[in-house]
Amino acid sequence: MPPKGSKIARLENQFTDDRVLRGYLERVLPPDVLADIRPEMEALGRLAGDELYDLQLADRASRPELTQWDATGDRIDHVELTDSWKRAMDVAAEYGIIASAYEQKHGAYSRTHQMAKAYLFSPSTDMIGFLMATTDGAVRTLLDLGQPRDTADAVRHFTSRDPKAFWTCGQWRTEQAGGTDLSRIKTRAVPNDDGSWSLHGRKWFTSSSVANAAIVLAHPDRSSDDATTENGGHEGLGLFYVPIRSDADTPPNEGIGVNRLKENLGARKIPVSEIALDGARALPLETRHGTRYLTPMVEIARIWNAVMATGFMRRGLALARDFSRTREAFGTPIIEKPLHYDTLASMQATFEGAFQLTFRTVELLGQLESGTLDDDRTHLLRALTPLVKLLTAKQAVSVVGEVVEAFGGAGYVEETGIPLLLRDVKALTIWEGTTNVMSLIALQSLRRERRLRAIRNELQRCRDAVESPVLVEAVDTAEDAFRSAVTWLADALNESPDAVEAGARRFAMTIGKSLELALLARHAQWAMPKEGNRAVAVVEHLAAQGIDEIAARRTYDAKMLAHDYTAQSLFRS
Repeated sequence: MPPKGSKIARLENQFTDDRVLRGYLERVLPPDVLADIRPEMEALGRLAGDELYDLQLADRASRPELTQWDATGDRIDHVELTDSWKRAMDVAAEYGIIASAYEQKHGAYSRTHQMAKAYLFSPSTDMIGFLMATTDGAVRTLLDLGQPRDTADAVRHFTSRDPKAFWTCGQWRTEQAGGTDLSRIKTRAVPNDDGSWSLHGRKWFTSSSVANAAIVLAHPDRSSDDATTENGGHEGLGLFYVPIRSDADTPPNEGIGVNRLKENLGARKIPVSEIALDGARALPLETRHGTRYLTPMVEIARIWNAVMATGFMRRGLALARDFSRTREAFGTPIIEKPLHYDTLASMQATFEGAFQLTFRTVELLGQLESGTLDDDRTHLLRALTPLVKLLTAKQAVSVVGEVVEAFGGAGYVEETGIPLLLRDVKALTIWEGTTNVMSLIALQSLRRERRLRAIRNELQRCRDAVESPVLVEAVDTAEDAFRSAVTWLADALNESPDAVEAGARRFAMTIGKSLELALLARHAQWAMPKEGNRAVAVVEHLAAQGIDEIAARRTYDAKMLAHDYTAQSLFRS
């Protein structure tokens, strides 16, 4: 552990010190549910700000290590995890980071409880949230499929609270030819006589090679079943469950080889691996329309991404705030310097807007899983999932970038642990779809009229909930930005497909930010009796940042700038 006094900034109990989280839970949870979960939240908050944070700093330079061969020459492909990951794995089981969503102890509020814990847990555990997300999504996928053959026992392991029995599950999709374009997947699946399949191919970038199982996409070989062979395209992909190992200390099952661990910009504790599949045994989940049944896993992972993004923003702010109170410049703590506290205020406003949008999405997921979500809000959930992922990831990079600056030169020094925050959050913009990819997915989703209507209805609910003139004005601003985005979409559709695609990111950002502002205003109305002007001030700060990004741009001008052409060379044959 770091020597006493060696940390550049201290952390308090990450639950009791988090006014935003505590206020939100008090607003949305019934009193009996809040009372029931509070002791666990306080215990996890204490762990996150103390033991796990200390271990994270002490283990900062460690990396997972791959040993491919043992002393006798046998292939073992053993990946040794870091101390921080080993401890995090135990904590994840003990606190039910996966289990609490599926135990359904609190019905529709079970997801809120689970993700509140994930929000506290993730910033102190070196991006293990990525593996928790794929495990969570695997459980949802298997349950939705009715726990197909031989997977019921796996679900019990994935949702266990016993560290010795707890399993994790990876998601293996990406291949060298591409990640988002699933039609370029080359891994093949060949049926066996016993009903299992054998996989052959190479997964270039996998979430983890230390998991106990993986959900894998591959092209089924149908030549032996008199069915029409389907080549390429999403509809030709099958979804398979691949057992990897039952015990963390055993080599991968036959037919699974770990070629190497990847060297990454950030998230360096994750054993991201290149996997060779040479006859790996797999159980079929869906052999014709695999991508359709992967959707719940992907959507849950994207929500996890947003929860992690908000958690990292909160962590960076907590560290920067503590440092600013103790660091003096010209005889005064820097938090008393007007420009410094104005900067922190903008960061806080961004974080709080992201938090409200993220946990509104979590609420809807919980209601869907408990069977209490109506049709309109189901469309809202589908609309929000890509929006919340793309927006909060970019906001996390921006906020944590400012956190690095808040520490001055110390923020650039590895020993402080601050640079690792920025490297890690950058992974959030890449995982499960880059910002541009997510923008196109959001655009495709929002071109469905019922989803735009669902967002409009959500904005109306926010309007109905506010009374303070300042908060009404904020919702007006949000609704104006939403209308601007919808008007742009109609005009762009009439102009050209290129115009629509070129503006997809600005369209998605505008819709997402309008929801952040409106949801924050709704929460502020509830918080005013307790927080007074502070509740209103954060809304004003968020609105002042500007939320309408859809201002008209000419598509051919953008192409000229991207290519760095002159006007003459752009049209040269």
